[in-house]
Amino acid sequence: MPAFSYRALDAAGIETSGNLEADNARQARTLLRERGLFPTTLEAVGGGKGPARHARIRIAELCLITRQFAALLTSGLTVEQALNALSEQADKASTRATLAAVRSEVVAGHSLRAALDRFGNTFPPIYRATVAAGEKSGQLAQVMTQLADYIERQDALRRKTLQALLYPAIVATVAILVVIGLMTYVVPQVVEVFQQGKQALPLLTRVMIFISDFLRSWGWALLVALIAAFAAFRYALRDAAVQRRWDAWLLSLPILGRHLRTLDTARFASTLAILVSSGVPLLSALDAGRQIIGRLPLRDAVGAAADKVREGMGLSRALRQSNAFPPLLIHMISSGEATGELSQMLFRASQLQQTEVENRTALLTTLLEPLLLLFMGGTVLLIVLAVMQPIIEINTLLK
Repeated sequence: MPAFSYRALDAAGIETSGNLEADNARQARTLLRERGLFPTTLEAVGGGKGPARHARIRIAELCLITRQFAALLTSGLTVEQALNALSEQADKASTRATLAAVRSEVVAGHSLRAALDRFGNTFPPIYRATVAAGEKSGQLAQVMTQLADYIERQDALRRKTLQALLYPAIVATVAILVVIGLMTYVVPQVVEVFQQGKQALPLLTRVMIFISDFLRSWGWALLVALIAAFAAFRYALRDAAVQRRWDAWLLSLPILGRHLRTLDTARFASTLAILVSSGVPLLSALDAGRQIIGRLPLRDAVGAAADKVREGMGLSRALRQSNAFPPLLIHMISSGEATGELSQMLFRASQLQQTEVENRTALLTTLLEPLLLLFMGGTVLLIVLAVMQPIIEINTLLK
């Protein structure tokens, strides 16, 4: 039965909104009038064919919904009842509409995985693959709990990374603004005095005057050019070949490259761990894990490894031949295959890789902060020297 999102006025003229199910829009309006509501807008939110587009759900909100879903299923509610409760519980109208649309698909006879597939921009591939494994094994509640834990770990890693980079970003922004202010306002006023004296200025002072004049006259053009170059670069990255070369260059960098490789390895291991432990076939788990990886060379390596696994090769050996992933991951996968505890070893590998990502992020920010301060101090020192050199030369001549 399709779901409809509505806005309506009650007898007192107060606007209300929500979702309801009906066979068609006409029946939905009739149901609203029976409730004493006069609909102003009525839109279908589910029940069509093909993938549907809905607003994305934030990671924190998706984690909360998943954990609540698991609790409701553990309490004995059916999937339909749980989705109905989650839809009523949601605070955002867009989230309520999405959950109502998923429930409509389930009521229409589709599996939960098939219903989620229609909202691929809202529910990531690992989410849908894990739900399918839970449905197949009959342990959907337990699988949803594991999925909520996984989403929480990924969100915590993202938050730690953003928090670590916040202070350097603020310092860099302030440094750029201070330098621009000095070059466009302070330097011209101070140096104008020496220019009126018609004396030969030092080289450093002349360079600063040239940069200052350029920024005051063509600063806007430079800003437009930088924005255009950034937009062109982003557009060029839409091409897979350009994206692959860019990612390969990033991965080849001494410090940043290893950090990015470790970050993708942690995501890949976490995805494989939760899917394998949920009963998803290894090849399907590798396909979902490949989609989680951000860097194309690593994604290609997983695709090549999946082809070799399909031919009968072990996962650890297939990944080792790619030379794309850290040896620690390879050895732990090999140990898991030998002992029959692949999912547990993947969980441990993901935890170790996540710890390494956090440590490397802290190290990078620790190095970045003094470098930014040195850059800002050095730039200000050059500006001060450019201003002070003419004064020093005048004093020398007067003596």
